[in-house]
Order: sequence, then C-alpha cells, then structure tokens
Amino acid sequence: MSDASSRLKRAVYPMPDFVSEALKEAKLEAAYAARPPYQRNDYIGWITRAKLPATQQKRLSQMLDELARGDAYMNMAYKSKSKP
Repeated sequence: MSDASSRLKRAVYPMPDFVSEALKEAKLEAAYAARPPYQRNDYIGWITRAKLPATQQKRLSQMLDELARGDAYMNMAYKSKSKP
C-alpha cells in the first residue's frame, strides 16, 4: 500500500499472496491501486476475515468483478474521482 494508507485510523491488513496473484491474473492491479486506501484495506480485511476458503473466494471474485466494472465498491455505487 502507499504512504496514504498510513493515514487510516483502523488496522491495515497485509495483502495475502492469493489476492495479489488474482489481481495480476485478472490484470486489475492498476484498478486496485487507483482505489482509495480505505477501500483497498476494506477489501483485504473483508476477504481475509472469511473463515471458509469458499467464502474467501466468493468475496475475492466480487472484488475482482467490482474492480473490472469500476462502478461498485462492496455492492455500493462507486464513482471514481478521476472519471467524469
């Protein structure tokens, strides 16, 4: 994460290898990096707090889908500040 993540007031979650690999495979690293630090941290925390591997994969898939579409964050409407 960038230096901006140090401004977060909550715990900062380290990115697991399986999430990093999924972002690379989906070619969504730039889309992930473009999100605000709190969103990146929320996604990682949400994925890693799932107890079952199947739930982690479901949440990972949702994150990848939202990043690919660019119009959602945790099932909520999202509009990037860099997009008109």
